[in-house]
Amino acid sequence: MAKITDLVAKLAAPAVEAAGCELWDVEYVREAGAWFLRLYIDKDGGVDILDCEAVSRAVSDLLDEADPIEGSYTFEVSSAGAERPLKRPSDYEKFIGSPVTVKLYKARDGRKEFAGYLAGYQDGDVSITMGEQTVVFRKNEVALCRLRIEF
Repeated sequence: MAKITDLVAKLAAPAVEAAGCELWDVEYVREAGAWFLRLYIDKDGGVDILDCEAVSRAVSDLLDEADPIEGSYTFEVSSAGAERPLKRPSDYEKFIGSPVTVKLYKARDGRKEFAGYLAGYQDGDVSITMGEQTVVFRKNEVALCRLRIEF
């Protein structure tokens, strides 16, 4: 059986695209005893509340019609965020050269968090440039890689 997030992504993607946005991620999680279904969307120039509202209305109707989730849940649509996590190879390709933070499962050189610029991504391995050096983190080391805002 397909995962709920995959079913919802397939159902929602055309409606998200029709609203001029890109489906960034789908999350179905239990928090504080309640289930939440979240769509994260993006578009060039950023997402605003009107984009979220348009996608929410369209996808909510599709969810009511298809009824892919048993039981009750709260449905939310929001921007992927400025410091969004990178998950798919296409995410990494899109943001080569961008500032990122890489968090590791286990410390390397006494640190679990590294900030730099995304230099590459291959087979799950993440390369970042920190100053003059480029560091490669193996797929099994990386807990999270997310965009980073610089001030």
